[in-house]
Amino acid sequence: MIALQQLFDYFTIDIGIDLGTANSLVFVKGEGIVLREPSVVAIEKSTGKVLAVGMEAKRMLGRTPANITAIRPMKDGVIADFDVTQEMLNYFIRQVQKGRGYKYLTRPRVVVSVPSGITEVEKRAVRESALQAGARVVHLIEEPMAAAMGAGLPVEEPIGNMIIDIGGGTTEVAVISLGGIVHATSVRCAGDAMDEAIVQHIKRKYNLVIGPRTAEDIKIYIGSADRLKEELIMTVKGNDVMGGLPRTIEVHSEEIREALMDPIMTILNAVKSTLEKTPSELAGDIIDRGICMAGGSSQLRNLDKLIARETGLPVYLCKNPETAIVEGAGKVLDSLDLMHKIEVSIR
Repeated sequence: MIALQQLFDYFTIDIGIDLGTANSLVFVKGEGIVLREPSVVAIEKSTGKVLAVGMEAKRMLGRTPANITAIRPMKDGVIADFDVTQEMLNYFIRQVQKGRGYKYLTRPRVVVSVPSGITEVEKRAVRESALQAGARVVHLIEEPMAAAMGAGLPVEEPIGNMIIDIGGGTTEVAVISLGGIVHATSVRCAGDAMDEAIVQHIKRKYNLVIGPRTAEDIKIYIGSADRLKEELIMTVKGNDVMGGLPRTIEVHSEEIREALMDPIMTILNAVKSTLEKTPSELAGDIIDRGICMAGGSSQLRNLDKLIARETGLPVYLCKNPETAIVEGAGKVLDSLDLMHKIEVSIR
């Protein structure tokens, strides 16, 4: 029986997936991260045929002809379009299996990270989507737990660990101890909300229409949560609201910081709410150990400093903020006992 199981394990593949609103990453057991693509799918409207997935599809955002649409099937960390998400997952799984000929003989076991605040219906949608895309079995784990594991926090020890995971669609704040989440707060406000705040600011102040990709570039290049030592300036191109003609303006980091305050305050309130509901013994551990930040949007300039000032606690960015979740999913693949302990149940 053991030999048969070992043979089966040899001819299968274990995959961890961070199915993000903005980007998706795939981890293969024994190999590491093998795929990192934007969560974007380009579709021909008349036939529903998928034309491109990932980076190739992202290049089409805002630039497609009338018969092609480039969409993001994930919204606020959950599935917004089941069929398109299934196609995207199918593409990711096929890309992973490509070049691993013998791995095609069996369907893969898949671990998928999900936000801690999603509903039972949303959990089932993720599982069914992965099964329809070719998975043999699907395990769901909560994003803050995966992020904490990927960041190297001792989640199985009897001490308090606090993680703030800021992705594209959701911010997950959690206190973890003994392999479980003691308390978590999930808000559907993260990188996408920051981009939208920038879009609205530019439209309101300059009467200029810009797309989400331009807003993301502004956030990355000059965005900040607190005062910078040297303020920054960026040239931005868009369409004039009144005339519709292209126009170029200069925007300053100070005004972008002000535009970002609403989503930042939502995230900060989630952090404070979680701290208020943390048991005193674990709170003492957090005072000593600090708060760990992960997720792509946690890299906004000086966000860690702002949270530290507002909470009075040490805050630090993990070494691998963009890949912490999928690396955590990869660690779960190495331990069946841990997987069963932290797996999300679906009623």
